[in-house]
Amino acid sequence: MRKKENLSGMIPYKPGVLKEGVLKLSSNENRLGPSPKAIEAILHSINNVNIYPDGSCRILKETLADKLGYKTENLIVGNGSDELMTLIAATYISDGDNAITAENTFSEYTFATILYSGKVQKAPLKEGIFDPEEILKLINEKTRIIYFCNPNNPTGTYVNHTDLDSMLAKVPENTLFVLDEAYGDYSDALDYPDSKKLLRKYPNLMILRTFSKIYGLAALRVGYGIAREEVINDILVTKQPFNVNTPAQIGATAALSDDDFYRKSRSMNSTGKRFLYEELDRLEIKYYPSQANFICLYVGRDSKELFQEMMEQGVTIRPLTSFGLDQWIRVTVGSEQDNKLFIRILENTLK
Repeated sequence: MRKKENLSGMIPYKPGVLKEGVLKLSSNENRLGPSPKAIEAILHSINNVNIYPDGSCRILKETLADKLGYKTENLIVGNGSDELMTLIAATYISDGDNAITAENTFSEYTFATILYSGKVQKAPLKEGIFDPEEILKLINEKTRIIYFCNPNNPTGTYVNHTDLDSMLAKVPENTLFVLDEAYGDYSDALDYPDSKKLLRKYPNLMILRTFSKIYGLAALRVGYGIAREEVINDILVTKQPFNVNTPAQIGATAALSDDDFYRKSRSMNSTGKRFLYEELDRLEIKYYPSQANFICLYVGRDSKELFQEMMEQGVTIRPLTSFGLDQWIRVTVGSEQDNKLFIRILENTLK
């Protein structure tokens, strides 16, 4: 057997390392854990796992629609937003088409495009930020999708509402603009984009969000997309019938009602970022101010080696070699105890 030619250059995804007894700050998970309301609901759902899940995710979509102010026809739920990226590519990418994204961003955009024999064009970041002008320069008659991560993983940086609006006005209507807001719930910037307003204005916009981050449900794999009804209907053709399991649907629905947990998650993140900024400034370490639940910092040495040394001392971070940033690392913002341990081990290791 021989795999398809378009897969020849692809490398399997490498997740953050989980080692027993070591604090994991490598995968941007919520260090508060999952929503308690979600856990209670999930436990009650276990007795029904002999029954196929609701293939339409009706209750979850109705709850999302009520909370966010959309119609259920504007929503699609996936096995994590990762699956939705793949479904988008399956819907719109043919052999010879291309998608555009940034050089240093989430690898799933490239994976999804190449999987369906598309090509990927990448624009350089500008001081760690997606550069709208550079992305617009890459658009041609074969461009079907633009994947735009905001806040960007792994830098935590963002493009503001005005600049994003201006960019969208220049994107051809036959190119789908995928705005990945996986970390948008953590943003506290006053000029962070109002994607709901943008969606009313641009029919070729699709917004992706997830329950893996602020809601603490990463293991359940639940993400969702928001778009015009005609876009949702296009993508539904590629969706597997039972792609989101019942405990995941029920847990995500319950998490949406847990406003107290949502506020605590944002508060812990804001407090943690302030502490880490102060300590990184003290250590004279360069970093990007973040709108997410992680910080990207420059360590000035091989990040893989630093990862190994820090893991031996009790904490894992994400070396950013796979993102094309060999001397940078990404660390999840955690509790006060987490953050203090990270700083202590980082300082010891760099010394």
